[in-house]
Amino acid sequence: MNRRILLLGGVTEALAIARRLGPQHVYSLAGIGRVPEGLACQVRVGGYGGAEGLAAYLREAGITLLIDATHPYAAQISRNAAVAARAVGIPCWALRRPAWQAQPGDDWREVEDWAGLIHALKPFRRPLFTLGREPLQHLDEIPPEQFWTLRALQACPGNDRCEVIGARGPFHLDDERMLFARRAIDVLVSKNSGSVATEPKLEVARELGIPVLILKRPALPPVDLELASVAQLLSTLDLA
Repeated sequence: MNRRILLLGGVTEALAIARRLGPQHVYSLAGIGRVPEGLACQVRVGGYGGAEGLAAYLREAGITLLIDATHPYAAQISRNAAVAARAVGIPCWALRRPAWQAQPGDDWREVEDWAGLIHALKPFRRPLFTLGREPLQHLDEIPPEQFWTLRALQACPGNDRCEVIGARGPFHLDDERMLFARRAIDVLVSKNSGSVATEPKLEVARELGIPVLILKRPALPPVDLELASVAQLLSTLDLA
């Protein structure tokens, strides 16, 4: 039986995998951000309607291997992938980046959820949020003594106490230094994505002695095979 892969994208590394896939395979994106061009594989944009919808697609499309390369914080999608693959009886693999580890000089403070984050932010005045779009739902809750800078993939309106910057990594150390200085950032708010492309912000926070509020990684479901790098995954697929 010929292998037919459904690759669920979400992290930067997923595109590197997609570029190695032939026309019988499918690269699936949620629809946030740009759709890549020049791929030999098929590209599907949009959701599936939960685990049941994904299972139905796997059956209809004749998928024989599901690869979850979504963001480490996209826990619901990862759960749906594991459930759907199990329902259809095909293997589910996952590309899971190792989390960042605190270095000497870091002041990291892990928070469980949004409520914990807001509490931990109370002593600060000029936070830089790098959580994606989630803080946009809370713009009306910004205390009068704080001004928020939000960085997301796409710029969008903020308010009198919040500016939203549209930017896409990889980010460079000198640019991050200028951003922190220009906006007088006194605390960084981040997910622990483990991405090399966004790691320079942590180095700047370390240099400046600025605390980092780290949103705790969610628990992800067990899968048939967990891989830590693109090279490892491609080698396992015999595409290296």
